[in-house]
Amino acid sequence: MANESASGITRSVGHGGSKELVPFGATEMRLTARQWLATLAIVLAILLAVPPIWENVERFDTGADYRIPYALSRDYWLYARWVKRAAVPGKVVVLGDSVVWGEYVQPDGAWPIFLTRESAGSPQFVNCGVNGLFPLALEGMVRHYAKLPAGQKVLLQCNLLWLTSPEADLSSAKEEHFNHSRLVPQFSPRLACYRADANEKLTAEIQNRVGFLQWTSHLQNAYFDQKSIPNWTLADDGGDPPHYPNARRNPLAQITLTVPTAPRDDPQRGPASARHKPWSTTGVGSTRFDWVPLATSQQWAAFQRVVRLLRERGNDVFVVLGPFNEHIMAPENRAPYQVIHDGVAAWLAAESIPHSVPEPLPSELYADASHPLTAGYELMAQRTLADPAFRRWLGQPSEK
Repeated sequence: MANESASGITRSVGHGGSKELVPFGATEMRLTARQWLATLAIVLAILLAVPPIWENVERFDTGADYRIPYALSRDYWLYARWVKRAAVPGKVVVLGDSVVWGEYVQPDGAWPIFLTRESAGSPQFVNCGVNGLFPLALEGMVRHYAKLPAGQKVLLQCNLLWLTSPEADLSSAKEEHFNHSRLVPQFSPRLACYRADANEKLTAEIQNRVGFLQWTSHLQNAYFDQKSIPNWTLADDGGDPPHYPNARRNPLAQITLTVPTAPRDDPQRGPASARHKPWSTTGVGSTRFDWVPLATSQQWAAFQRVVRLLRERGNDVFVVLGPFNEHIMAPENRAPYQVIHDGVAAWLAAESIPHSVPEPLPSELYADASHPLTAGYELMAQRTLADPAFRRWLGQPSEK
């Protein structure tokens, strides 16, 4: 029988023997200072080494028309890997939201692909757009993940859709739930509509800065349906009664070491899709927007910071304003829209930022308020390449 002395320093063991205890100790095995340092070194080595090793082991198939799959829109570690691969001499990185990405079209029907095709493949334009990447999120993406080398040409699309209401602008006082919340400013500037608690915000700040945590998020997005392993294991199938198909599966078997690709024939996108049709045929009618002035817009301020950040890094930036669907607007919306439109163009000119302000596309080439259809992207590419300012930026002679 064992007993402990009142001082907590000795314990009886066996037949009257005693053994000295370390005060406040809970176990028999204790590490020395040197052993703690060795343990720390091993942990740090794992944290630093695993992501780059994984990058070399995991198969990541891309092609000329590659874009981040819709299901992996929040896989920022993979996005950083894609941008790193795209940022090579002779290529133009195209940044933006779903307008660049191509919400209604197949990968080979997006704007960057038509730019490459219409320019006979030189230079090559790379689709680095992400679905739903509004300016406040784009700022976080550029700051933490899209770290392009100095001298890299960047074609940046400015979508005024994010100023069509205080909710879209994230400047309303009412709580809003939105995509890419991990990328928005967590503490400053303050977003009144973003009500995450301090723990969630701190976690986001740390994840955006620690490569190992970004990698673990990649595993969740790529192999576990955007869930942690415990949540994936306990996920039900939505039936009644529910079933738990993953409960007895081996989580390690999910990791195939191959980045998932988008479906070859996406039923939601492309000319064969039911969604791929002019906005005027959907019965939507004219739309009234509650435009947010540039002076108070959170999204516009973020876009300005993105441009400045890219230029501070030495990136060669060209901005295309639009293509917003002016045909969809109610007549009373046109005056405030024009003020915003002209204000953006004036700021770009004042900052000596190379830019293009193209005319709106024909009405039948829009799917909604800002997304072109496939033929719309083709015409948009032709107009962009014909713009003298754009040709000068590319270092090409102007067309006669």
